[in-house]
Amino acid sequence: MGKDTIVWDCLLKLLRQARTEANLTQMELAALLDQPQSFVSKYECGERRLDIAELYGICRALGISTSEFMRRLEDAIRAAQ
Repeated sequence: MGKDTIVWDCLLKLLRQARTEANLTQMELAALLDQPQSFVSKYECGERRLDIAELYGICRALGISTSEFMRRLEDAIRAAQ
């Protein structure tokens, strides 16, 4: 598995995990983001990539700092390699 694939897989897993830890459905998170539910669905399944501003907004809506999210991502990537 390539490094980019590992990073992408870890990112998708953490985004879903953070949403479920916040006890939010895709619909509820989408409403907080002022986006359609398909926005959340598409990035969670890897159909859509996020830019940094979108990731920042998602983290805020989930009640997690972007620095904490990135720390978790780095930990997950290290564990997967």
